[in-house]
Amino acid sequence: MYIQFQKHLQPEFHGDLKVILLGTGTPRAFYGRAKPGVIVLAGHQAFLVDCGGGVVDQMVKAGVMPQRITDVLFTHHHYDHNAGFFDVFISSWRTHVTAERVFEGRSRPMNVYGPETTRDIIGRMRDSFEFDVKLRVSYNLSAEEGAKINYFECNEGVIYDKDGIRITAFEVDHRPVYPAVAYKFEYNGKSVVISGDTIPVENMVKHSSGASLLVHEAYNKAWLDALIARYPEQAQALSNPAKYHTTTLEAARIARDAGVEHLVLTHHIPAPEAEERAEQAYIQGMREIYDGPITMGRDLMVFDLSEPMSKT
Repeated sequence: MYIQFQKHLQPEFHGDLKVILLGTGTPRAFYGRAKPGVIVLAGHQAFLVDCGGGVVDQMVKAGVMPQRITDVLFTHHHYDHNAGFFDVFISSWRTHVTAERVFEGRSRPMNVYGPETTRDIIGRMRDSFEFDVKLRVSYNLSAEEGAKINYFECNEGVIYDKDGIRITAFEVDHRPVYPAVAYKFEYNGKSVVISGDTIPVENMVKHSSGASLLVHEAYNKAWLDALIARYPEQAQALSNPAKYHTTTLEAARIARDAGVEHLVLTHHIPAPEAEERAEQAYIQGMREIYDGPITMGRDLMVFDLSEPMSKT
């Protein structure tokens, strides 16, 4: 009998914060850069921040089975941040059996957090797969409570505070997408901030003050300008990121002003190859601004805050 085993599974208790970058890409499709998604592990909980397409595959590769996910947090509702929700919702609900063990599906409603547009947008998405949900309940005998969603909409404030885990949402600026939020996770004396998509805002410096880890989106302005010069007919589309994203140098200033311990870049525009020389070129000029560790995020990178950080 040939059955695929599940390998490298994350333990189900984490004494410190652990962050896994599921996807470091953008709406454009790049090889090796999945759409945005981040797993935050704390205690017995696994939180998913954003879920672009392919997120479940990335979770399995990272050793976090989707059945662990009962809490999904959205920063905003561009498709590259929410298109994978259908798969996350169903996969977390279904029980999965391997030769090694049984992964019990979610038997209670999924908790969905996000800015004030979340119930309307994700609610419509949930309605669109009602046909599939009914079959899961009637034919596959999946738990009926697992077919439901609890919504928690909040642009600014504490959204989760139990078992020593505290999560705060705060507004950022990604207009014309409004509202958009970032999240701060606090657990066991450590903190992680995940920016979502935004231009530089004072709120980011305020909430990232002294953070153990800041995961911030950033585009390389020089690279983008070079593409615009090369393809002038694409100037409008290529120049759009400058209107509602943060440059690499601006991200460095935020990290410096907030005094964060470690800066991780994600949502790369244009996406560099995942190799040292290209990544060092991408962050050129940042070290003159921020002297802490700077990491170019790659898909499936893991940041364990129980371990000492070093410059990269």
